[in-house]
Amino acid sequence: MMTKKYYRERTESKKVIKEEVRRTNIPKKKKESITGKVLTYKPNMTVSEVAEGLNISNAAIMKKLMELGVLTSINQVIDRDTIELVAVDLGFEIEDEVITDMTRFDEMVFEDKQEDLVSRPPIVTVMGHVDHGKTTLLDTIRNTRVAKGEAGGITQHIGAYQVVVNDKKITFIDTPGHAAFTEMRARGAQTTDIVVLVVAADDGPMPQTFEAIDHAKSAKAPIIVAINKIDRPNSNPDLVKTELSKVGLTPEDWGGDTPYVSISALKAEGIDSLLEVIVLLAEIEDYKANPKRLATGVVVEAKLDKGRGVVATLIIENGTLKVGDNIVCGNTYGKIRSMTDGTKTRYREALPSQPVEVTGLMEVPLAGDRFVAIEDERQARQISEERASRQREGEISKQRKASLQTLFKQQEDALNELNLIIKGDTQGTIEALKTSLEKIDIEGLHVNIVRSSVGAITESDVNLASASEAIIIGFNVRPIAMVRDMAKQAKIEIRLYNVIYKILEDIEAALKGMLAPEFEEVVIGQAEVREIFKISRLGTIAGCYLSDGYATRNAGVRVLRDGIVVYEGKLASLKRFKDDVREVKQGYECGMSVENFNDIKEGDIFELFISKEV
Repeated sequence: MMTKKYYRERTESKKVIKEEVRRTNIPKKKKESITGKVLTYKPNMTVSEVAEGLNISNAAIMKKLMELGVLTSINQVIDRDTIELVAVDLGFEIEDEVITDMTRFDEMVFEDKQEDLVSRPPIVTVMGHVDHGKTTLLDTIRNTRVAKGEAGGITQHIGAYQVVVNDKKITFIDTPGHAAFTEMRARGAQTTDIVVLVVAADDGPMPQTFEAIDHAKSAKAPIIVAINKIDRPNSNPDLVKTELSKVGLTPEDWGGDTPYVSISALKAEGIDSLLEVIVLLAEIEDYKANPKRLATGVVVEAKLDKGRGVVATLIIENGTLKVGDNIVCGNTYGKIRSMTDGTKTRYREALPSQPVEVTGLMEVPLAGDRFVAIEDERQARQISEERASRQREGEISKQRKASLQTLFKQQEDALNELNLIIKGDTQGTIEALKTSLEKIDIEGLHVNIVRSSVGAITESDVNLASASEAIIIGFNVRPIAMVRDMAKQAKIEIRLYNVIYKILEDIEAALKGMLAPEFEEVVIGQAEVREIFKISRLGTIAGCYLSDGYATRNAGVRVLRDGIVVYEGKLASLKRFKDDVREVKQGYECGMSVENFNDIKEGDIFELFISKEV
């Protein structure tokens, strides 16, 4: 019986033969070969696929592989070198599959037959200035209260929801109203059929109102103006109409063609009239799509979920998306494992204009990426890999270390660029923040985004910050104690936020040399939740182990779950056994409860902090 040494020597000899073949002048991709037999290599070919290409049985190729010392199954993927050795031994030449530039696959035009087109629900984007009532309007329509869970009452992420009005569906896209989300709002307009522009009757049009109008006009989308807060005593709808008429939005009752509806989102007044106008406009425009073809659409939002992996909110623009479909989405791909809507109802398929939350993508796509369903999984993978390889980032130029507190002192040293690393909880927020920061340009100083990605702040981020002399910005994420200590040792500044505009204010103030914080947050300890005790009169008590620093009564606390901040508040109690204590040090166990928060789980991390006056 032949030994493994023999197989290794045979393999090496085959590799030598292969190198000699490569040195010849025979074109690699020429169909007319010397032997007349050509095997077309495709990435990730299985043993059975290679056998079919070589026109031999599975048993025969398994025998050949065993002679090369390769033990495998017929469904296992084998590498190109091994395939080439087998092919050469059987008198075949090997050539790579020639694929056209499929990186622009989703931009290709597919002709839909007229008989296949059917009416679809309109996609409506709600726009307007911050705090003019956009989210409250959508809350009233879909009977939920999103705004109460948002930091500062401002929508921090965008979402899509579908509602039924008189047996007719309408898809709503909720875009944030703050100026920081200009880019995100622009993306919403490009995805939409109809724009609902919300303007407060007591406030009138504001800068972001006119930005929204520009985005809607550039997308050639019809605009419906919703004059909100008409219940306010100082409301003035006529002033709103006058101001908007100056930019071409003349009311229908003034002889124009722009519908105006007076509403009170808070008191649910005029909502039915607004929905009727939307349905009427959709009937006039008669939006159509072809549900018989493979789906195409756009990513509204994407994030990394601890339990489900990559989760993306998609809107289908054309075709039908089904569970099990392969999709290419930006630079990533995947197979749809599940589809749900805003009420967590599961679907086997999604029709045109339907927003769904899907799982199954390999990586987190960018909000605004287009997606397309493809029949061949291998082709989907190849397209995404090609796109990713074309967009790999280059070398990062090194800059001097800078902190926000000292930046204004260093302007005389010609420091003209502030490097930032952005980590956040969702891709949409990161993209909007990145765009807003890159637009800042004060007296020749500007911001350079070194990296922006979803997830907790890690050692890799600190190493990159050290190499590129960058500051780390965390939005709704936190570093663990080890990462925080590593950053402190490397003198890398980590600044943590939960509201976008505060980041912009700090960066702008630093660049202007005006940053002078009155208080500084100091992280004093970190505790790991190891057990949960539920007591009816006290709520949830967390049995914790102080892994770092110390804990004091009345300290602030952030509840971290997989590096993501799920709650921020204060400690309600601190106990050692049954006794209330003022302080617990590192290495000891204790009991903690958090004010107004009982959804504590084993494995959660409590980050304890205090505010110190500077």
